[in-house]
Amino acid sequence: PNPKAGGVTLAGTLTVPEGSGAYPVFILINGSGAQDRDETIMGHKSFAVLADYLARRKIASLRVDDRGIGKSTGNFATATTDDFAEDVRAGVAFLRERPEVDAKRIGLIGHSEGGIIAPMVAASDPDVAFVVLLAGTGVPGDAVMQEQQKAIIGAMGLGADVVAANRKVSEAGMTAIKNARDGADARKKIDAVIAEQTASLPQVAREKATKQLQAAFYPWCSAWFIRFASLDPREYLSQVGCPVLALNGSLDTQVIASQNLPAIEAALKGGGNRFVSVRELPKLNHLFQTARTGSPTEYAAITQTIAPEVLQTIGDWIVTQAKP
Repeated sequence: PNPKAGGVTLAGTLTVPEGSGAYPVFILINGSGAQDRDETIMGHKSFAVLADYLARRKIASLRVDDRGIGKSTGNFATATTDDFAEDVRAGVAFLRERPEVDAKRIGLIGHSEGGIIAPMVAASDPDVAFVVLLAGTGVPGDAVMQEQQKAIIGAMGLGADVVAANRKVSEAGMTAIKNARDGADARKKIDAVIAEQTASLPQVAREKATKQLQAAFYPWCSAWFIRFASLDPREYLSQVGCPVLALNGSLDTQVIASQNLPAIEAALKGGGNRFVSVRELPKLNHLFQTARTGSPTEYAAITQTIAPEVLQTIGDWIVTQAKP
């Protein structure tokens, strides 16, 4: 149960290595969207693979269904990143009471949005001993989204004129979202942006463009997105003092390595953290699969779930850092 979220009970899987002993343990923190404990994306169960690998390296792990997903209770639709951080804190409290793990060696592994949540939790809990960021962000959400859209459109091979037009609309939409009081206000502001951007079009084209833009931007009107747009992970990264490993793929089109890794490193070191390791891994996408372009359209077609070198990099770092 999460005592700070009335009525929410989280369900998950605690994977413990064979044999006896109090093992180091890591909570695996999902990325954005409705995720089960395995972080199942397009048929790939990334966290199931990671948990199995960690167990073979004598590292325990806890992976959890998002609130309102799978066997976890609660309302996913109304939850924000702050709520998911509270759920992870409940997981840390749960692990402190488990005899199979070492309460002094509890760490966090966060992927994508989980790479924002992990520093939020570690910043408020000095007992978190290690943090691994997999495609975590180092700049505010609105900046992440702008670069993401540019990269994805570029990976699709569309022209510079399409990129420029999309950027103009999305920048206006993002400004509207950041200034919104709530979802209803956000939708009104988005409608105003769309009306302005389509005003010069003939009626038939304007109606078609309006529907397309509403489909693209209405999802931005959720409580989660409104919070994400203004959330600055540097505020939390600068307060994390434990060892941190940050990894990004060079072909990641959702969290751009060149935008985020330097910002993560600067925030951590700027806060006085001397135990920082940052690596950009070549030819890997947002899911850490070996990829061709990095476009999300490739995820399902790639048979690999996680590149072996990623698993080894994580495992080697943890084994080095988490010695008894």
